[in-house]
Amino acid sequence: MIDQVGRPASPLAASLPARTAAALLRGLHELGARVWSSLWLIVAVAVIMASLVVVAHLSLPFAIAAFLGFVASVALLPRQEIDEAEGSELARLTSSARSSSRMRVIAEALPDPAILLNAAGQVLYCNAPARGLFASLREGSHISSVIRTPEFLDAVSAAPSRGRAVTVTYAERVPVGRRMAATVAPLTRGSEPDSDILVLLRDLTEVERINQMRADFIANASHELRTPLASLRGFIETLQGTAKDDPKARERFLAIMAEQASRMTRLIDALLSLSRVEMNAHVPPSGRIDLNDVLDHVRDTLEPLARDSGGRLHVGRFPRPAIVRADRDELVQVFQNLVQNAFRYGVKGGPIRLEPRQAPPVGRQPGRYAVSVIDQGPGIAPEHLPRLTERFYRIDVASSREKGGTGLGLAIVKHILNRHRGELAIASQPGKGSTFTVLLDPARETLPIKATAAE
Repeated sequence: MIDQVGRPASPLAASLPARTAAALLRGLHELGARVWSSLWLIVAVAVIMASLVVVAHLSLPFAIAAFLGFVASVALLPRQEIDEAEGSELARLTSSARSSSRMRVIAEALPDPAILLNAAGQVLYCNAPARGLFASLREGSHISSVIRTPEFLDAVSAAPSRGRAVTVTYAERVPVGRRMAATVAPLTRGSEPDSDILVLLRDLTEVERINQMRADFIANASHELRTPLASLRGFIETLQGTAKDDPKARERFLAIMAEQASRMTRLIDALLSLSRVEMNAHVPPSGRIDLNDVLDHVRDTLEPLARDSGGRLHVGRFPRPAIVRADRDELVQVFQNLVQNAFRYGVKGGPIRLEPRQAPPVGRQPGRYAVSVIDQGPGIAPEHLPRLTERFYRIDVASSREKGGTGLGLAIVKHILNRHRGELAIASQPGKGSTFTVLLDPARETLPIKATAAE
């Protein structure tokens, strides 16, 4: 195609007449459709105008002009209304998209699991903690695919009409038992049937477990103290009354009272020790200790106990210095508690061995220092092993009290090792004795930076 000055026309210029014609045809077609849809009204107006021309002698040019103006209004005014409606809908959709995008950003920033639902309960978005909590949660799926509790589903169904947030607490038994609190909040200020719903989840399992442990601890501590106090009070009343002038009864009762007072002292000392360890649980020790020195100190302090009990204590040593970052007094208490338990609950007169060794690396974890306390006692049944480090847990309560146990020794060991980033491994079989192994990481050496030849 050539323009007027003889230059080839551009493809854009060549396509302009075609585009204009197509647009004109589409416009005419649309106008015709609107006129045809209002044909009955146009015919009625035409009849009225013709009657006015004949009967009322209305001017013909004026009647034609009025009729054409009416037809034009029919053809053009709906288009303006449609444009306004389309613009309003576009603005609404744009605002909704922006609001949804903002909600996704907010949900992703929340530390707790958050799930965004539509009014039908289908998942629009879920943040990373929610995806970690529910592996099968997918966008587009219904929330009932992961949470089937009727109270929660009823809260989701009623959220748009309720117009306010509500919190539902429910329990799950699979895949693991846990207690959850779900806050269901409609994302609207009024009761709109199509409003989105935000679900915030909070795991209450650990909080309730800690509360239960605290209640059990207070109950057990109160019981442990109440028993010797009641004994002391009863003996004091007896000595003040009927046994006041009985020397033999006085001597016997005073011995029992001294034993009960010693029991209370041990219990209070254990509670104070446990409290001190828990206060510093978040602060790792900074001292550098040789485990051989700790083992030597344990041997020197516990040999009198071994002689009194008729047993034998064998303490080994590492072939070279075993340096760990630790609090010396706390590590001494760890091994003293383990050895005392071995003498207390093991075979009377049997040997107790402390065997140190270098544990081999496991995966990416480097080799650790291991010290095992081995006895030849009656052993422990498997069902008791997971609970041995719980406060006041005893396999045989009456026997433990008779032997001077407080039920807190292994709990103190566990908390001290937690502070030292260590571990307590327990292996035992009935009739074959028990082995309590303390695992500690070696202290990392800080090597000096060597100067290069260029320097």
